[in-house]
Amino acid sequence: MITYAVLSKTGGRQINEDSVGVRQTSDGIFCVLADGLGGHSAGEVASGLAVESALAVFDENKLAFGEMLAACMMKGQNAIIDEQRRQNRVREMKTTATMLLIRDNKAQWAHVGDSRVYRFEGITIADRTRDHSVPQMLAIQGEIREKDIRFHEDRNRLTRVMGFEWDSPKYSLSEPVELTASASFLLCSDGFWELIDEKDMCKLLKKNPQPEQWLAEMEKVVLIGGKNKNMDNYSAIAVFFRV
Repeated sequence: MITYAVLSKTGGRQINEDSVGVRQTSDGIFCVLADGLGGHSAGEVASGLAVESALAVFDENKLAFGEMLAACMMKGQNAIIDEQRRQNRVREMKTTATMLLIRDNKAQWAHVGDSRVYRFEGITIADRTRDHSVPQMLAIQGEIREKDIRFHEDRNRLTRVMGFEWDSPKYSLSEPVELTASASFLLCSDGFWELIDEKDMCKLLKKNPQPEQWLAEMEKVVLIGGKNKNMDNYSAIAVFFRV
């Protein structure tokens, strides 16, 4: 059985530049989350196009795992580039994107930018995407610790996003994973994960047996962490796979 919950809030901003979308079918689920960059009427347009394009590809095609995710990513990228040209806003209209496909007891995901996908087995993090950002590169090189990414001075410097011209695909694609009886997934924008650490994610997952409860409890931690700050938009999609 697959259950899910969705959260997307403005935080301390006037406009929500995040976009989220979910399609559940008889044999699985497809989720997409995007965090727009570039300011009012640019960031939200880019993230909206990424999500709408991905959902349209999913609705119209029955592709294999990697082919589906690749097609969704490229459709969103091309839609954003076309809209940039139409509005003459090449410098402004950008977005991150994360996508998760579960079908027939298998899962695969793709991402570009610093919105993340976490995979949990039981109450333990089994995998997470690596940000396309300067601090993530520093962490991979051993110059900073992973936990220091959250508040690094260059944390918002992204190395890959949708909306820059690609001479080759810039998204990262996971390998397909066979799901266990208690797999959980969290897709989230940086406005969410920067204000809750992985220990709290796991602790709250243990205490909350439903995805909407888990998201609600994590949101409380996010709001405490963002108190008296100019909070970014924050969005998340929680997916539970249970046998």
